[in-house]
This record gives sequence, C-alpha cells and structure tokens, in this order.
Amino acid sequence: MIPIRDINPSRTFPIVNVAIIVVCSLIWLYEWRLSDKILVTLQGQVSALELFIRQFGLVPAEVFARPYTLVTHMFLHGSWFHIIGNMWFLWVFGDNVEDRLGRFKYVVFYLLCGLGAALAQTFISLVFGGGHVPMVGASGAVSGILGAYMRMFPHARVLALVPVFFFMTFVEIPALVFIGLWFFIQLVNGVISLPLVGLGGVAWWAHIGGFVVGYLLIDKFLQRDRYYY
Repeated sequence: MIPIRDINPSRTFPIVNVAIIVVCSLIWLYEWRLSDKILVTLQGQVSALELFIRQFGLVPAEVFARPYTLVTHMFLHGSWFHIIGNMWFLWVFGDNVEDRLGRFKYVVFYLLCGLGAALAQTFISLVFGGGHVPMVGASGAVSGILGAYMRMFPHARVLALVPVFFFMTFVEIPALVFIGLWFFIQLVNGVISLPLVGLGGVAWWAHIGGFVVGYLLIDKFLQRDRYYY
C-alpha cells in the first residue's frame, strides 16, 4: 500500500517537517555525487561514499567510539528509493504531528524516535551478528511519526494506492488500519530476517523500535484531551 495523502488538514504550515525533508534530500544529493569518486588511502583505493557512510552512518560495534552517529545516521540514505520512500511518508503524516506538538517539541520528538530506533537496531545487530554493518536512514524516526499519528488520529482517513488482484486502486483507509498493517509487516519481516542481520539490508528493527517509541512517547508530550479524535 502506498499512501497518497491523509484527509486530515493541519492548522499550520509544517515548516520543521519541510526542513527535515529538504536537509535529508540535500545530503542525499551530496552522497549521490560521492558515489563516483574514488579516494586513495593507505589501505588502497576506496569509494568516497563508503568513507562518508562509515564516518557518519551508525555502525553498532562502534557506537561508543562515535556516539554522534546516533543522530547523523538519520539524515543519510542508501538509494533513491530509500530517500523518496522515507520523505514521502514523512510528508504525508508528519505535518499533523508537528501541528499538534508545535515546532520545537516536534524536533525533539523526531530525534528521540530516531534515537530509540537506532538503539533497537543496534541491540539486534550486536546480538545477531550484524555489529559491523552501517545503518543509515530516517526510517526509524519516520516510523516514530507513524506511531504518534496512529495514536493521535486513529480514525483519520488515508487515501492509499492498494493492490486488488492484478490492479492498483485508490482506497480510503482509517489510519489505524493502514498504519497497523504497515507495522505488522515490519514485525513479520523483522522476525524472519533475524538470522540474516549480518548481511545488511532493511533495518526492520529500527522501524519497529521507532514506531513503538513514537506510539508510547506521544503521551508524554501532549495531554490526552488535546489530541484524541
């Protein structure tokens, strides 16, 4: 299912949400430019992009040596599909969360969700043998936004492109159903992929961890009677 838009207008322009999208997009364009550059080091030739990812991406086994990567990895991405997918979900769902939290709280909330996601994936990677696989992407933080959205607006309608047999059709789905199904898919894939963590790929447990943090943490940011619909 692909979300097209939510039928849930916000009262304010989501300046922080847009800023995050712009920053992530600009950094990705920088990464893309690095992909064709080769550097010569004492260890031999190495891709400039690989060095950049190793420096600012989150490597679980090196998290204590480079703790700043708990934040910087949230603004890096691995492919066009990765950046477009993350930023699109953030665009669709982030404006309403920012509208309810306010700009400063939204920044803090977003970073905390990303941090929770990073710690969840770091734990899984260290336990299941993926400690040296770099992790990049805003997926964990965006998952936290989805968790908060489902908590605050369970009955909001989401216009989504849904496969029906061999065709794709537009369907309005309650946020509780759309995001709930999304989370179920992450959970199933996370469990299935545990033996393959050391091979890299999608950081499913970052998605799961970020979602759970966002869903639980939103209660600490707002009073119940202010945001339940």
